[in-house]
Amino acid sequence: QVQLVESGGGLVQPGGSLRLSCAASGFTFSSYGMSWYRQQASGKERELVAFITKFITNTGDRINYAASVKGRFTISRDNAKNTVYLQMNSLKPEDTAVYYCYTNFGAGSGYWGQGTQVTVSS
Repeated sequence: QVQLVESGGGLVQPGGSLRLSCAASGFTFSSYGMSWYRQQASGKERELVAFITKFITNTGDRINYAASVKGRFTISRDNAKNTVYLQMNSLKPEDTAVYYCYTNFGAGSGYWGQGTQVTVSS
């Protein structure tokens, strides 16, 4: 079955960095786009942070970021390891959230990881 397992969260001071990983299994990882979402407080909607498409010949990966993280966060994928990453630099207290990995196969078939907590505080 489809599994997405996030890791790499933790407590970091403002201005610090963390790298999140999402290990995927149960599907052909290289054939699907992958996203990172975050939920900043209980009850708030999950917010799309970054998205990376599958690799397209002659085009490569296409990537989009939320305006709030552009220039600070970098999404990447390693298809050989079935893993998507989120490198987070210059972290701010407002980046504190549970971060989730997500993929969608279309026709409503979306899958979430269990989430990893990121806390930015001095």
